[in-house]
Amino acid sequence: MSPSPHRENQKRGYVIPIGGAEERTGSMRVLRRFSRLCGGRKARIVIIPTASNLPDTGDRYIEIFLKIGVASAISLPISERADADRKEYIEQLEDATGIFITGGNQLRLSTILGGTLVAQKVRRLNAAGVHVAGTSAGAAIMPEHMIAGGSMGLSPQADGVNLAPGLGLTNAVIIDQHFSQRDRLGRLLTAVSYNPFMMGVGIDEDTAIFIAPDQVCEVEGSGSVTIIDPEHLSYSSMDRAKKNESLSLLDLKLHVLSKGCSFDIYERKPYPPKKTRSHK
Repeated sequence: MSPSPHRENQKRGYVIPIGGAEERTGSMRVLRRFSRLCGGRKARIVIIPTASNLPDTGDRYIEIFLKIGVASAISLPISERADADRKEYIEQLEDATGIFITGGNQLRLSTILGGTLVAQKVRRLNAAGVHVAGTSAGAAIMPEHMIAGGSMGLSPQADGVNLAPGLGLTNAVIIDQHFSQRDRLGRLLTAVSYNPFMMGVGIDEDTAIFIAPDQVCEVEGSGSVTIIDPEHLSYSSMDRAKKNESLSLLDLKLHVLSKGCSFDIYERKPYPPKKTRSHK
């Protein structure tokens, strides 16, 4: 699933994966920056709480965004696939300047939303300039390929990750969340080994990357972002490894970025905070 095409005279919206457990009181740096990007006091946020089994998840985010000061925040209570094809939900999405996908279970999110009118609309709106953020499961589903599960630990292992189709807002990276807190380096390395075309992005809790239309992303929040670049991978044992066997991956490049650092996905180049390249 690739990003929807956009017109030459239009800029895509930002794609903002959040590592989960973002601050919802106090400074709320990630959520406030998302809200400013969507228009600040004029922002109209539509929340998709489908990944969560908790019935009040959408209402809690409505309260948070209204407290931040946006113009409006509504939640689409999509709990079954039929809900994701409802005309009124498509119409409500049309009015959004920002879309926020909550955390929960990413397989619940993908099995309910995948292939529906809501999923198609989110991709098309992002291509037309609407900003899309997702936290935890909502971050995992953003790429073309979604990490659906896997083992913990530092070492990559054969069969160490389970993949499923994602939403397709980006096809250049694969995303893992709660990254340092849940010891997920090994499974992200395994995911990258399946197809070294993709870069791996591991995002800590209360941390996000703001991926601009020109594919320059900047880190916001209290944690760090780990980027695995396999462009110069010279050897992988994935094709011959047995189940649960450790993998060999040679000549990978790894970057760790904290608040203010940026990374150019096209050029595969990191920048420190005070030397961040301006967007094209």
